[in-house]
Amino acid sequence: MIAEPEFSRPVRVGSLPPGGRTYAIEAKPDERAALAKRFDLIGLDSLKATLRLRPVGRQVRLEGDLSANVTQRCVVTLEPIEATVEERFEMCYAEGEGDEDERFSERDIVVEYEGEDVPDPIVGGMIDIGEAVAEHLALALDPFPRKPEARFTGVEEEGEERSPFAVLKGLERKSD
Repeated sequence: MIAEPEFSRPVRVGSLPPGGRTYAIEAKPDERAALAKRFDLIGLDSLKATLRLRPVGRQVRLEGDLSANVTQRCVVTLEPIEATVEERFEMCYAEGEGDEDERFSERDIVVEYEGEDVPDPIVGGMIDIGEAVAEHLALALDPFPRKPEARFTGVEEEGEERSPFAVLKGLERKSD
């Protein structure tokens, strides 16, 4: 069972004018709380985005700017760290031939390192611009947030080097 996205803003691509359309979206408090849980954040105080969808041939291009105020946990001290995330992104969507599940499970997709990304699917004539914003927020988050003054202090004294065997021997004595 596929879970419903926490921040869903579906757009029917068939209704887009030839020049495209601009959208301004903002997450509501309950959506922000659900996204904070999904991304293991202490808090998500705001999430806003300005997006432009425009048809380009048989594809649809999404260009977006997102802004968020997040609170993460320092990986060293576990204290809260507040941060502002500003991210610009682009995505491309395309209609598939036939059933979506069949198209993506049976077809080999070749991704070139320096090439363009494979277009995301347009499902049921819709693109969820809210989920696109949520995905790019997740990509923009600091994976190892750390307070500038936070220092990790290990078990060993500074300057003392211990071999892995000495550490194991110490563990052996503790278990007696």
